[in-house]
Amino acid sequence: MRLVTLEIRAALLINGRNRGADHVPVVKFFNPLGEGVWLATELDEDGDTMFGLADIGHPELGSFSFRDIASLRLPWGMGIERDLLFAGLLPISVWAQTARDTGSIRAAETMVRAAARAR
Repeated sequence: MRLVTLEIRAALLINGRNRGADHVPVVKFFNPLGEGVWLATELDEDGDTMFGLADIGHPELGSFSFRDIASLRLPWGMGIERDLLFAGLLPISVWAQTARDTGSIRAAETMVRAAARAR
């Protein structure tokens, strides 16, 4: 599976050119075998530096390397995956606060979906 399609890459680059905005996450990457979830809102022109919410034990807003995520090798030949059903729904600030309140991005997903439906 391709972690970033041309459509996703284009959306991330557009957001990356508009720094400072409270973007809705474009893509979710996750470790199918354990800890590790990343919600990306932006991609720098270098094609590697992403901005968003990362959770490898503690949710934190910041930059991370797409190449590092893509190069992770897990047991049984697996790697990091893209959540094909993910919809960002609300701005990254909502995700970040909810993830901090609940302790993780995974725990925050149910609450964010409910908040989006209530709007």
